[in-house]
Amino acid sequence: MTTAAFRKPCMAIAVLALVVLNSQAQPTFGNPSPTAGSSTSEKANAAADSAAYREVEYTNRNKRGPALVVIPGEIKASNATFTQKFSSNNIADFGELELSNANFPVLERANLGNLIQEVSLAYNLGDPAMARKSMQVGKLKTTKWIVKFDILKAEQIAENKKGFDGRAVGGLLGMLGGGTAGAVASSVTGSVNNQDTTGVWLIGMRYKIMDANTTDQVAQGYKELKMEVGATQSSVLGVSSGAKGGVGLDTMVQRLIQTAVWDIDAKYK
Repeated sequence: MTTAAFRKPCMAIAVLALVVLNSQAQPTFGNPSPTAGSSTSEKANAAADSAAYREVEYTNRNKRGPALVVIPGEIKASNATFTQKFSSNNIADFGELELSNANFPVLERANLGNLIQEVSLAYNLGDPAMARKSMQVGKLKTTKWIVKFDILKAEQIAENKKGFDGRAVGGLLGMLGGGTAGAVASSVTGSVNNQDTTGVWLIGMRYKIMDANTTDQVAQGYKELKMEVGATQSSVLGVSSGAKGGVGLDTMVQRLIQTAVWDIDAKYK
């Protein structure tokens, strides 16, 4: 075979491999923001990237777990911001997602319809007779565990502020400095205004695993994470800059679920 003849099938294979690779690549999306590529965009995106969802490498992911149902838990935190934003169903949705990622067969609540209310009542009351009756329906017969996630704490436990307002110092320089130099120093210093504010929350979650047939508790655990939110603002001679952000409540709940599921996967599979 000549060199030219040999090259043709090799090039065809390379092109085919490139096509297959491109077809398997994750989708990418454009950014229509007018500030895309600017320094403010880069900083905001870097902050968002650190808070973005990340899959957890569960220890026993290759081992299939018991079939289970996640029932809505309780939100016992009294913080109004949290209780207005979340319902027990939101938290159960996150639980179903992460337990599925950890290779637990999850019978989703959406497939149970109105039966989920009966199931939840049976296990919240610890009524074995009602539980056994509920578990005789369809796919529920194969269920081994009932799992729920409760929010026990959501409170802002600390806030710290620091700042500098140059107006008072600028006024003092104006009085003491005199002349043009004093006026300039007074104007520059008086225009400086810096403010930093940081708040820290503690959010705690309990998970509970119950035997699907007896309603007996198989295991439970408690996880607590800190959430920090902050803002900074500065202004000098009319030029201002500012930033605010932090991990949101949605992200914190999902991270708590991931931490709890990691525990369940590592200890109880």
